[in-house]
Amino acid sequence: MADEKLVPTVCPYCALGCGFYIKLEEGGTGIEYMLDHPTNEGALCPKGNAALEILSHPDRLRFPLLRTEGGWKRISWDEALERLAEEIKKTIKVHGPGALGFLGSAKCTNEENYLFQKMARLLGSKNVDCCARRCHSPTIPALNRAFGAACMTNPISDLENSGCIFVIGSNFAENHPLVARWALRAKDRGAKIVVADPRLTPTTWLADLHLQINLGTDVALLNGMMNVIIEEGLYDRKFVGERTVGFEELEEKVRGFTPKRAADITGVSTGAIVRAARIYARSPASAIIYSMGITQHSHGTNNVSACADLALICGHLGRSGAGLYPLRGQNNVQGACDMGVLADFYPGSVSVNDAEGIRRIEEAWGATSLPIGMGMTAETMPVAAGDGNLRFLYVVGEDIVNSDSASSRGRKELANLDFMAVQEIFMTETAEMADLVLPAAAWAEKEGSYTSSERRVQWSPKAIEPPGEARSDLSTIVRLANLLGLPFDYAGPEEVLAEIGKMVKSYAGITRERAEGRGGVIWPCPFLDHPGTPILHRDEFCAPQGRARIVPVDYLPPDEERSLDYPLLLTTGRIGLHYNAGSMTRRSISLMKRAPELFVEVNPQDADRWGIVDGDLVEVKTRRGEVWARGRVTTRQEAGVIFMPFHFPQTNTITSDVIDPEARIPEFKVAACRIGKMKGV
Repeated sequence: MADEKLVPTVCPYCALGCGFYIKLEEGGTGIEYMLDHPTNEGALCPKGNAALEILSHPDRLRFPLLRTEGGWKRISWDEALERLAEEIKKTIKVHGPGALGFLGSAKCTNEENYLFQKMARLLGSKNVDCCARRCHSPTIPALNRAFGAACMTNPISDLENSGCIFVIGSNFAENHPLVARWALRAKDRGAKIVVADPRLTPTTWLADLHLQINLGTDVALLNGMMNVIIEEGLYDRKFVGERTVGFEELEEKVRGFTPKRAADITGVSTGAIVRAARIYARSPASAIIYSMGITQHSHGTNNVSACADLALICGHLGRSGAGLYPLRGQNNVQGACDMGVLADFYPGSVSVNDAEGIRRIEEAWGATSLPIGMGMTAETMPVAAGDGNLRFLYVVGEDIVNSDSASSRGRKELANLDFMAVQEIFMTETAEMADLVLPAAAWAEKEGSYTSSERRVQWSPKAIEPPGEARSDLSTIVRLANLLGLPFDYAGPEEVLAEIGKMVKSYAGITRERAEGRGGVIWPCPFLDHPGTPILHRDEFCAPQGRARIVPVDYLPPDEERSLDYPLLLTTGRIGLHYNAGSMTRRSISLMKRAPELFVEVNPQDADRWGIVDGDLVEVKTRRGEVWARGRVTTRQEAGVIFMPFHFPQTNTITSDVIDPEARIPEFKVAACRIGKMKGV
């Protein structure tokens, strides 16, 4: 059609950064596939194909809303921002900046996230965080310590060059399905796929070897594999000697972790552990894919460290087909971390304890006393609200009420705040608790850059107008900052990206024009003519002296174990048709038609024991409370383990709130529980 227009965009769901076109025509909008995109080659998962459904949804927020005794009251933007600025100033005056909390969003652009954390810190608050705390926060300290860079080492397409793909704690075939196309190409070329997962998933269907491990025993498996590799002399002596430190300590640590000991803990046979170790070590180039099945544990940082150790001793880094692939969950969670929307890092991974690094940021920002030290995290902010130490919370694009662990407790704690403002596209359960709600533009209704899981920075132009008076988060943050006396004088996101390039070295050569190109630019890109860096650590690591650090770790069991009162273990995860807390996908007609309600998977042995048949309403109870879900009797997990997706509000009300002591991530993946057929049904 002559009046048809195609606007390139980046999928708003997971962090693979898939590209497609929004087709604008007289009859409305549609999707045109981007066949030459380097990551997805035109293909989209069910969520990507349904992405446009949320844009014109009747539930979209259209006007600023203020809570009154009589309910929600529509107010003007001037009133809303003046009230928000007034509440921030009042909190600082009465309680100090330490009583302010700021939760950024992995759905917002790099430019919006950068300005959000800059505003918070210029106001004196170190309480800045985002949803990365609940998904890949262990990746940051573990890979920073090991490699000096906390990110995916190779592009997703490079998987096709692997000789072995070791998958642990990831069901990518269902939850990051575009990864599967590259893994299958490798398999067609003779690669072996080894999958360690407590459940039978679509990813295990691809496996040459499935290691069905017990929940929370990943370090035991990895240490057992490294024992085999070292004892049989399969490790890369040259790589270890020239490019790492710490091997002797690891050798001592895993000496006692024989395949027999690992088998006793993991439930995997000694033969399978030995075979997996040999496949990984002997391959000319092996890749490790992991996701939240590794990170969402009370020992998640140890899990990631063990993955890094395995790659290092075999020399499977810095080469095509090798590397570590932490698959991220939200479209800009890597970017949000890069921008410093974290309680433990400023932009560019400058530690909040690095006084010299913070001094350089002060000089660049024209500030005199930026806060030093760890702030409150996404998990500790609700607790601090309950204790009265956090008085004000500003939430952008995050449904903390449904994504928090033991979230029924979090609701009560957040109710203790003096004031909460929420910037959103829908009236989420978090927004319903707010005092002020600001309507935000969705991804297709604004412009800016996003950084995918593979470090690919892509510019997404504005395709359509937002509904009602909804505005981009960037314009809202700039206006608010000006009301607070901060000199935020930015004509648009391009100017913010230019400032980011000055603050974050790996973004120095990235401009709007370069990010607009097909597939954008993969950082590090330290200067304008630099081509980007698809594969990290080719010659040296970012760590001191250019050497990676091997960090031996002990196996620690999950915090909760089975008992007489709670004889089962609950694990949670994603399914292919929904996304995170579900605030977007549960408003998609096509997706809800295929996955309309919360379910619980129960092994037939457990179903028989508790009198449950397929389709029953099942009560699931943990120490935090109980929920109901539709029962599915299946052998996808072994007896003694049940599975529930976390996309529906009920699930996280009963998950464990025990946290990793370093990364501060909750143990979503293991909780002792019991089940029963719901009374009266």
